[in-house]
Amino acid sequence: MAIYHFSAKVVSRANGSSAVASAAYRSASELHDDRLGRDHDFSNKAGVIHSEVMLPEGAPERLNDRSTLWNEVEAGEKRKDAQLAREVEFSIPREMNEKQGVQLARDFVKKQFVDRGMVADLNVHWDKAKDGTPKPHAHVMMAMRDVGPEGFGKKNRDWNGTELLKEWREAWAAHVNERMADLGLEGRIDHRSYEAQGIGLEPQHKIGPAASRRPEQGLEAERIEDHARIARENGEKIIADPGIALDAITRSQATFTTRDLATFAFRHSDGKEQFDQVMGAVRASPELVALGKDGRDQERFTSRDMIATEARLERAGDELAGRAGHGVADRHSDAAIGAAEGRGLVLSAEQRDAFDHVTGSAGLASVVGYAGSGKSAMLGVAREAWEREGYTVRGAALSGIAAENLGGGSGITSRTIASLEHAWGQGREQLGPRDVLVLDEAGMIGTRQMERVLGQARDAGAKVVMVGDPEQLQAIEAGAAFRSVTERHGAAEITEIRRQREDWQRDATRALATGRTGEAIHAYDAKGMVHAADTREQARGELVDGWDRARQAEPGKSRVILTHTNAEVRELNEEARGRLRATGDLGGDVTFSADRGSRQFASGDRLMFLRNERSLGVKNGTLGTIEQVTPEGMTVRLDGGRQVAFDAKDYAHVDHGYAATFHKSQGVTVDRAHILATPGMDRHSAYVGMSRHRDNVQLHYGRDDFADQRQLVSALSRDRGKDMAGDYAPTRGEQDHARAFADRREIRFPELARQVVEKVRDKARGMFAGFKPKPAMEKAPATERGGAAIGNDRPDQARAIGHYARAAGDIARQTARDLPVLPYQEDALRKAGAALDAARPDAARDLSAAFRRDPSLIEQASGGNTGGAARAMAEEQRIRLDPDARADRFVTGWQAMQRQRAGLERAGDHEGAEKTRGRMAQAAGGLARDPQLESALRRRAPELEIRIERERSIGDALARSVGPAIDRDRGMSR
Repeated sequence: MAIYHFSAKVVSRANGSSAVASAAYRSASELHDDRLGRDHDFSNKAGVIHSEVMLPEGAPERLNDRSTLWNEVEAGEKRKDAQLAREVEFSIPREMNEKQGVQLARDFVKKQFVDRGMVADLNVHWDKAKDGTPKPHAHVMMAMRDVGPEGFGKKNRDWNGTELLKEWREAWAAHVNERMADLGLEGRIDHRSYEAQGIGLEPQHKIGPAASRRPEQGLEAERIEDHARIARENGEKIIADPGIALDAITRSQATFTTRDLATFAFRHSDGKEQFDQVMGAVRASPELVALGKDGRDQERFTSRDMIATEARLERAGDELAGRAGHGVADRHSDAAIGAAEGRGLVLSAEQRDAFDHVTGSAGLASVVGYAGSGKSAMLGVAREAWEREGYTVRGAALSGIAAENLGGGSGITSRTIASLEHAWGQGREQLGPRDVLVLDEAGMIGTRQMERVLGQARDAGAKVVMVGDPEQLQAIEAGAAFRSVTERHGAAEITEIRRQREDWQRDATRALATGRTGEAIHAYDAKGMVHAADTREQARGELVDGWDRARQAEPGKSRVILTHTNAEVRELNEEARGRLRATGDLGGDVTFSADRGSRQFASGDRLMFLRNERSLGVKNGTLGTIEQVTPEGMTVRLDGGRQVAFDAKDYAHVDHGYAATFHKSQGVTVDRAHILATPGMDRHSAYVGMSRHRDNVQLHYGRDDFADQRQLVSALSRDRGKDMAGDYAPTRGEQDHARAFADRREIRFPELARQVVEKVRDKARGMFAGFKPKPAMEKAPATERGGAAIGNDRPDQARAIGHYARAAGDIARQTARDLPVLPYQEDALRKAGAALDAARPDAARDLSAAFRRDPSLIEQASGGNTGGAARAMAEEQRIRLDPDARADRFVTGWQAMQRQRAGLERAGDHEGAEKTRGRMAQAAGGLARDPQLESALRRRAPELEIRIERERSIGDALARSVGPAIDRDRGMSR
């Protein structure tokens, strides 16, 4: 069970400690202490599985000897209260084996400590608890002085900063989570404090194992007792009020497993007896709701508070959606559209549908749009229409930079949701019936916050417009509120990508948006935009080299470097800044006391603001270029053109701004993006990162992180979409609760197994007693424009997609094993297809085509995650209905087969080349069945490298271009 612990302390003579004695104990060795003239022998200590001294570059080899190292440290300190060493201690996830745990610790120590110039003494302990469970952790003792070829020099005061400790704590969480994901292990850790997470428990000190056995040997008995006290008192709090545990667990996830609960209970109890009591109290709590098994056959739970929150969210959404009277008159809509066209902005058909949707009379409207599809531009036209009608339009987003981007792209005055809620709490800036509240990047808003905002708008009689993409970065807090609301009430959908300037890049963004990450990466790889290096360090260097070349070649272009963690951002910032220093583009360095520690800034440096500040007009994530800097303050030219100046004593929340995390970049548009891929990424961060650019994106990775591109695609395809408790709750009448319960959890049983049905029905009744099912909603009409609207039948569609995927997967497995497809499997596929077609004509056809293009969607949808399949199905519908889109796909596929055939012929693989020729001939022959596609392709003959003047059809021209089949019996046939 992965738990988070990361603590730091100083080994000091003031409390009677000896660096030599501490090192001997942690390494389970015998060391002689020259200063005290005595031996410290801990060689009988068990559980130390790895011990080494790690030296930075340039340190003398003699310090590799632990006795020499720590005796030199002792000799260099003369004061009786001298600080001798810094010790960092962190827990290693129990899910890892010893080899994995040691490598995890070594990699972290090298990157965070040794590469900074510290001498580090690493010891990994693999102790056992009384019940036999492992308690793996590491101790790292570090010298506090700089080291050179001659030995130790001055103390480095920069290593003492609290911001550096915060950075280490965050970096450890990111490092563990990345490695856990890379190894395919479940569980994640959170570096934030309990207070920051809103948890009503006291944080614990982590103490070393064997503490209770040998406190007299240099260990801190008081600290050990305090650790046990806190654990015991936290356990008592939970036993007295299990709701504390449920509130803490559901702070960041709407549902949880038994494993999640056990992890939490273990962390907040003292000994097995209290652990059992905590587990028993939570399990027996009336606030705990069992939801049954998920697609992985794991029991899932939630709290009644979470269900109640989701119920309030539903009611608020229902009431808002049911209200009329917020429409815009046709004359005002036409005037706004005409004004936009006068400025050169012409809305596409999808944007116009979205415009009509949000300016309609309903009190709630949602827009789902792919990244770069022009959502903000559409909102700008809608703002003008609303204002002509007399409404006041306000914007809000989870982050400051997202609010700033909403304002910049649409002209809507925007701020963070947190600041808006704070103003409401003070009785200021209240909403009213003539207000329109636009929530941007709504997919990142958690359930609790979304419920509060919609409730406030409902009570005030205001209109709410939500805009976002559920497939981009997920909510930080629990739940998938935006997805839930759009499934229930429908949304306009904008799928036409406008940000990227080339068709193939727009197709790649659509692939990212629909869960086909591998397809997008392969497309960029074919254009030479995916780069592998032997190590992450080399990949980082190559990325910055490419960034620097592009910066000098095209100084007028905008660009950004993106990666997953703040620690990696800092490394990239330092390397990028080094390139500017080398080319003379920076002024003289000035030491500036920033909030995150001392930084060297110069005129010409890129700067990122890290905290919202209304007086300066900057947000968390705002970028600019330093024009003038002194230790007392600086003047910065923001990217928007405005100049700001501030004193260090008033505002110091700044850092270098060459690189940023994916979370900081959502909503940003640049000409070029440079991405460093690391194992902590998933399909959501990949989608955001690889869709920020207009012209070009360069993706770099190290083979020490991903052995090959297959592993890269696998990691960047991981779906970590959040769920809702309502995803598991029954949605039909009581007479069908059993079937709904079974369907949602993939419980399969024969039709005649009445006893099993009754048992499941009774269980469902007991679990959801007192909760009313959702009311049936009328289905909204779906448009024929590539799924431009998401109807209210989405829950039924999701179930049908899951059933179809399971049936298709069963058939595929039979076929792969050369076994006959069974009649009941064919019947299941036919019934699932009929259910899909009942929701929308030809839906089964489109889903089948999506599965053929990306078989991985079958497994995702079978496991209950149907979002990617639904998006891919909508994309197939769009292409089926749009001849130009079919032509785009045909040309791309034809050109790929041309390249493949030519490559096979060059390699001498004539058999493979002939197979490809056969596929090309088959594709050409199939055009006769699609005259619309033939007509669209006639305009694109040059791209297909054919001439059709004297041909009856483009299909004939293509067939002739690939030539006849090769006669393999040439010279022997009669």
